[in-house]
Amino acid sequence: MPSKASGLLYGLGFGGFIDGIVLHQMLQWHHMVSHVEDYPTNTVAGLEVNTLADGFFHVATWVLVLAGSITAIKAWREGRFAPSWSFHFGLVLAGWGIFNLVEGVVDHHLLGVHHVRDDVGSPLSWDLGFLAFGALLVVAGWLLHRRGLAAMERRARAMGESASVGR
Repeated sequence: MPSKASGLLYGLGFGGFIDGIVLHQMLQWHHMVSHVEDYPTNTVAGLEVNTLADGFFHVATWVLVLAGSITAIKAWREGRFAPSWSFHFGLVLAGWGIFNLVEGVVDHHLLGVHHVRDDVGSPLSWDLGFLAFGALLVVAGWLLHRRGLAAMERRARAMGESASVGR
């Protein structure tokens, strides 16, 4: 059986990259500590701290992708089968959703260091939408993964039956 960990780690890492690249850099809706009063993004000093925090965040997401790669290579070296697309991509989507749920609950709600949109008066609806999107990714990803798993199990049974017929 293929490794499930590699797909989940890729999803966690790529989910973080999408968050950092799209929401932090391209749209500039928030940075890692942009809701912290001591580090406003409308001052050079505040933007420097936020950019540094974003950099550490990107390093962490890069480490997750690296861990996913190492896990996949380790599984292949152990002789495990490569996953089907739906098995693996389903886990990637689920990992992305897990990232959104954990990051959303911890950073947006528990710590309050930033919100999805720090540039709007009431960010709660954006934060809740982020969590809902994360939950949707987990459910859709898990369903896609299960479909891939079932197909791989059917294929393995068929190969086992054809191998026993040829004996």
